[in-house]
Amino acid sequence: MLLEQLKQAAAQRQQLALTRRRRIAHTACAPHQAVGAADAQPQPLLTFCSNDYLGLANHPKVIAALAEGAHRYGAGSGASHLVSGHSLAHAQLEEELARWFAPHIPHAQTLYFCTGYMANMAVLTALGTAGATLFCESLNHASLIDGARLARADVQRYPHCDTAALEALLAASTSERKLIVTDSVFSMDGDVAPLRELLALAERYDAWIIVDDAHGFGVLGEQGHGVLEALGLSSERFIYIGTLGKAAGVAGAFVAAHEAVIEHLVNTARPYIYTTAAPPAVAHALLASLTIIEGEEGRQRRAQLMRCIALLREGLARLAASAGWSLGESQTAIQPLIVGDNAASLALSAALEAGGIRVGAIRPPTVPEGTARLRITLCAAHDEADVQRLLDAISGAIACKEAA
Repeated sequence: MLLEQLKQAAAQRQQLALTRRRRIAHTACAPHQAVGAADAQPQPLLTFCSNDYLGLANHPKVIAALAEGAHRYGAGSGASHLVSGHSLAHAQLEEELARWFAPHIPHAQTLYFCTGYMANMAVLTALGTAGATLFCESLNHASLIDGARLARADVQRYPHCDTAALEALLAASTSERKLIVTDSVFSMDGDVAPLRELLALAERYDAWIIVDDAHGFGVLGEQGHGVLEALGLSSERFIYIGTLGKAAGVAGAFVAAHEAVIEHLVNTARPYIYTTAAPPAVAHALLASLTIIEGEEGRQRRAQLMRCIALLREGLARLAASAGWSLGESQTAIQPLIVGDNAASLALSAALEAGGIRVGAIRPPTVPEGTARLRITLCAAHDEADVQRLLDAISGAIACKEAA
């Protein structure tokens, strides 16, 4: 019975153009990558679907630091952080990140996690106890949604970036613990949450703000410290979650918050307590990555990324209008080209790949029904010629569609 049910579900996904399949990368994460099946000759593709926004995943200094860390600390940590797996590399990484966030979160400490998904689950379940209320943005990442589902707190959702609706919910709440939960840069749309307004509401209604800066850390701000630096915000009410497998180019995530919050997570967050610590070599590599992000090379990479974003948006605006599509209101590295129909989005993605360009088609349930899209992501390792090649390929796909 189970197998028959699963086969029926698979057939329905296929009919709705919602089937997802993995691809195999044969070379390092980079704009130019060889991709294909394990038993076939890989195809060289120009990719616009990685979250490696600064191009650090294949940076020689980060690679060397990873190797050095493996020689120094071995391949694995051997146990959870609270047993014996908390290494000097983990401690140094947390200390450096605490320095980064000291101007934005008074008495800040940080806690390193194996993944961003784990960090979000840990924060929401440890703080979202009975008697608390989570006020969740409607377009939050799946990890925040799942964390809220597992929390014992009451959960209320407010429409995307609608601070008036959020205020109404806060004003009506009698909860003893109020937690506003939001992405900073929304992963499928690329727009930025109104954090200044959210902080004002948090102060007015004695709430805290859990902000997932997965797509802002390393990219936003003069030093790449993320959305709080970019907006010049500072408050002990922030519980900040940053991802280290995107712009930082390696793996893992961290929580930056008031020292009392971090102490509580160490003692109560089950995804932290009961998970083997990440290999210390990964933390050692991240220290090299942070040095690049904060330094002159990081500033140059962010400047190059901004140039590519401007060039892409200028070209996409014209193409979207001619094809009856829409371009999301994003000034970040995430540029959604909203096609609408699932099959049409897949067809456009396939047409681009036939020309040697890889861009993923994003469909429900990741995005709302009727908003299937190409999620184009840019990287500091892209150059202007790469962006123009993508624009030319999209233009060619539109011309072929119109001629058919």
